Amino acid sequence: MINRHRVRVLALACLIAPRWLAADIVDSAANGFTVKETVNIQAPPQDVYTKIFRVADWWSPGHTFSQDAHNLSIEEKVGGCFCEKLPNGGAVKHMEVVYVAPSKTIVLRGTLGPLQAIGAIGSMQIQLTPAEGGTKVEVTYAVGGYLAAGMNTWAAPVDGVLKQQFTRLKNSIEKGDPGAK
Repeated sequence: MINRHRVRVLALACLIAPRWLAADIVDSAANGFTVKETVNIQAPPQDVYTKIFRVADWWSPGHTFSQDAHNLSIEEKVGGCFCEKLPNGGAVKHMEVVYVAPSKTIVLRGTLGPLQAIGAIGSMQIQLTPAEGGTKVEVTYAVGGYLAAGMNTWAAPVDGVLKQQFTRLKNSIEKGDPGAK
């Protein structure tokens, strides 16, 4: 069950956060939105690719249903589950891996967090390209569907969450601590 108070607090926090915390909202309309995050990580593409699949090491526990990122996993194969274990044998399927090109591209389909409770579907592409001193990571998440208030009301909150997650990936790889400043 989604904690409505938590969703409202998250949405408010993302809306009032400074611009540097936000990824780029590429487009936003009543029927959907696209956000794009770009981060440069000082590590080779293979290392970044491998670490993405170790999601429990870097994802924020505050953006899980269980409040424990160690319950997260992503299977490195087409059809693989980005899933979360819950107490008493429960589980959440956040997304499904639909494309893998090792060290280059990962595509997942599905919705994250509170988007699961509305009529929405999303596609997230994670593109890795060699860059000076490391890897350029581009994350594009397109979400479409129906919400009476308009899907565009979720663009900024999702944008902020993705920025946080991929900053945590960078910090995990470069500093050994996803929460490092």
